[in-house]
Amino acid sequence: MAEMPMANWVVLKPGVPVRLHFKAHRVVERTITDPIFGVPKVVRSLMFLVDRENGAAVDKTLSVVSGKLADELSGYLEGERYKGYTFTIVKDAPGTVPPRILEITPF
Repeated sequence: MAEMPMANWVVLKPGVPVRLHFKAHRVVERTITDPIFGVPKVVRSLMFLVDRENGAAVDKTLSVVSGKLADELSGYLEGERYKGYTFTIVKDAPGTVPPRILEITPF
C-alpha cells in the first residue's frame, strides 16, 4: 500500500505547478534521510507557513531543502517581501531534481 502524504505539508508532484502564498518563514536544522545513501543527515531548511495553495485557503508547511530554490527565494525574505507575492513552484522530474520558481505574481 502506498504511503499517504500528510495533508499539512505541501507536496510537489513532478511536472505539476503549485501556486503558493507564504505568511511566515524560519530557517531551521532538520534531520532528513539522504536520498542517495539512505542515511540520516542534518540539513538547513527554509520553512514557510503556507496560507494559500492554488488559490484555496490552507494551513500547510513548505520545507525547502534545495539550495537552488532557497537561493531563488532568498531575495524575498528580508522584510517578509514574499507576503506580497504568489509563487508558482514546479518540480520538473522525480528524484533529486530541485524544484524551481516558474512564476511570481503580485498577491
